Amino acid sequence: MENKYLNDAIIGNKSMLVTFTEKGELQRLYFPSRDQKQYIDFFHTGVKVNSSDVIYLHDDVNNTYKQYYDTDTNILNTEITNTYFNLKMLQTDYVLLKEDVLVKKYTFMNESTIDLKLQFYIYSGFATDLNNMTSCKIIDGGMLHYAHDYTIATFAKGYNVEKHQIHGSKDTIKRGEIYDKDYIGMSPEGSICYNIGNLQPGEKQEIYILCTIGENANISKVEDEIERLKRIDYAKEYNNVKTYWRKYVKDHNGLNLKEPKNISEEKVFEIYKRSILLFPLLTNQETGGVIAAPEVDENLTQCGRYAYCWPRDAVFITKAMDILKMEKETEKFYKVFCKKTQSKNGMWEQRFFSDGKLAPCWGYQVDETASVVYGAYQHYLVTKNEKFLKETLPMCERAIDFLKRYVKDWLEKDENTEHKIHISYDLWEMHEGVHLYSLASIFSAFEAILEIYRILGKNVSDFEHNRLKEEKIEKNKREIERELNVIKQYINNHLFDTEKKCYVRNEEDKKMDISLLGAVVPFKVLRPKEKKVQNTVERINMCLRTYTGGYQRFEQDHYRDGAPWTIANLWMALYYLEAGEKRKARETFEFVIKTVGKHYFLGEQIDNSTLKPNWVVGLGWSHAMFILVLEKFLRK
Repeated sequence: MENKYLNDAIIGNKSMLVTFTEKGELQRLYFPSRDQKQYIDFFHTGVKVNSSDVIYLHDDVNNTYKQYYDTDTNILNTEITNTYFNLKMLQTDYVLLKEDVLVKKYTFMNESTIDLKLQFYIYSGFATDLNNMTSCKIIDGGMLHYAHDYTIATFAKGYNVEKHQIHGSKDTIKRGEIYDKDYIGMSPEGSICYNIGNLQPGEKQEIYILCTIGENANISKVEDEIERLKRIDYAKEYNNVKTYWRKYVKDHNGLNLKEPKNISEEKVFEIYKRSILLFPLLTNQETGGVIAAPEVDENLTQCGRYAYCWPRDAVFITKAMDILKMEKETEKFYKVFCKKTQSKNGMWEQRFFSDGKLAPCWGYQVDETASVVYGAYQHYLVTKNEKFLKETLPMCERAIDFLKRYVKDWLEKDENTEHKIHISYDLWEMHEGVHLYSLASIFSAFEAILEIYRILGKNVSDFEHNRLKEEKIEKNKREIERELNVIKQYINNHLFDTEKKCYVRNEEDKKMDISLLGAVVPFKVLRPKEKKVQNTVERINMCLRTYTGGYQRFEQDHYRDGAPWTIANLWMALYYLEAGEKRKARETFEFVIKTVGKHYFLGEQIDNSTLKPNWVVGLGWSHAMFILVLEKFLRK
């Protein structure tokens, strides 16, 4: 599979996640969850006009492009105009609500002064490997790519296949000379052609191309399912999808934002609505697990991949989801996903597949565990649902036990004594050590469990009939209060640099790091107007703020040339709002607004030279922080 780093547009339903380039090329197709499996190697469409070669819709020197979503929906439109033939093509992509079908509607409009004879081509290849080889079969109206456990059918509604080729399409497709006597073959690639017919000047024609994924069952059942799907009224389904998403945006306008009055407000409003539309596409509807972003790097050329659920990221995202009236989704994350993924020792590993299975990891981060306890309490503050606290209390207690052991092992032991718990990575997953951000997250988790005990203790019946439970809780509370003091002392004694007169991220490299702000917001270990904190913020501005106004993560950050991170600016805005400095918060926030990507998606990083996202477009953490900042702006 070739490297496809930027997902410019994202659509989907409860089971399918689909991404596209800015030119409408289908890049990724995930099913039945957001991270497993990705089936597409490539999916190219094109037209042959009169006697021309095939004009690829996604790549031709004479093509111009305009791409946009239907307002407040996950329905994507890509207008492609071939200026040589004056042929306008509108590609509309959407996923049905109750069927796992990607609909690709193509409308061809002849805007020239001559007749245009059109043939429409699809040349596609699907992922294959030694243990699950993909083959191809021509079917009535399309082609079927299939492996041992799945089938992917691509077919047209109301059109027959005029010609096809299974083997060797790469050598013939560009000339539009595909031909093959075989209807079935051992190839993951295949090409088909539909005759659209003759379009006179001013005339238009349309074709529905349908892609569906299913289990590789009895072949007759597969064929019956395709015939059933052909009978669906897709014009009606388009209206159903549009109505659903518009209602979804309206129902989840948790901040009650009004129509914008100027261009700046309009950008904020559009990012806000795109965040509402993005979160369900990142969320596993069965478990509540939330992937960080649609995948960008299957070949591991730049990173360790993104389509996994990090508990830490998901805590930030679900906190934003609570603001957007998605409380049921958040509750499922804690009650299903977190319970399913917790280790016996009480910790959470680095990351998981969204269905709860352990994903590839390279070490653990203690803040993943602490964040879950903090997040569960934050969810309660929104819902005031004590039943939720009771149901998640055993899970949180196991996590707290692990965190207590971590503190004892790393903060209270003599440095010459062997540690029993492995040292933790920082939240950027690049440096092992004892980090201020990690300690702040533990501090906040300890405070959260004390508050949970206090809340549940109001109802005497919760504990009064279980003396051993009461005694255990009281002992636990005493230990936690002691550990809170240990953490606070360690931070002030070891993580405050007396020469720099500011906090540092760890004792080893003593670098400035945007995550130092986490001790203020969200974890509230330090107060925003403490002199030591203000000195730290001043130094962050000296060391991490770039000439464009964007902030890097930390000093000498070389990952992807040390570009500014969207969440770094949003974190600064959160701090300034916490400190009551609304003007500075607005200035920092404006960088995010002016650097937003296509369709109002936020990326992970910003290119200083172009001021556009250059990595991981549609990052859930970025959109979550945006919602948190916006909510705080409205409250201040």
